[in-house]
Amino acid sequence: MEQMNRTKSLSRTLDLAYIAVGAALIAVCSWISIPMTVPFTLQTFAVFFMLTLLGGKRGTASIVVYILLGAAGVPVFAQFSSGLGVLTGSTGGYIIGFLFTGLIYWAAERFLGDKLWVRIAALVLGLAACYAFGTGWFIKVYTDANGAVALNTVLGWCVYPFIIPDVVKMGLAVTVASRVAPFLNTGRKTASA
Repeated sequence: MEQMNRTKSLSRTLDLAYIAVGAALIAVCSWISIPMTVPFTLQTFAVFFMLTLLGGKRGTASIVVYILLGAAGVPVFAQFSSGLGVLTGSTGGYIIGFLFTGLIYWAAERFLGDKLWVRIAALVLGLAACYAFGTGWFIKVYTDANGAVALNTVLGWCVYPFIIPDVVKMGLAVTVASRVAPFLNTGRKTASA
């Protein structure tokens, strides 16, 4: 019995450590900006990577910790920003949308298993949910401040330029996570097909 309690305690400690590292990696990647016609960060890469590497439960917990740190004033968001003002601002919906990505991934993994096709499908659906929530949020905040704006205009500002970079980041995240997983004691199997 005592051995079982020690094992559970070690498992909880490892979970907390992985969640903390996941939140830290999302923060660091949000600070890395890639200069393009429309600059983008590696934030979504980190979200995809942590979900794929740690699984839905711990990956989603990493996202929650990341959002809470930013809300509390720790400069974890893009350009070292933080605070509720960022989350309630026009692009805050996309940050909150990462939570939907995590929840969709977690649900898919739980009900369909830990297979490569499930991982990819869950990330694609999660990204679509993030885009949808973030775009709706952006329209609401922008309309309140500046007047009506067309959906296609907002998609042109906030979604279309990011689709290809996000798909590339998704592919990289899945590939890197499958290469790293065997070297970490995450308690997850390496799924292939």
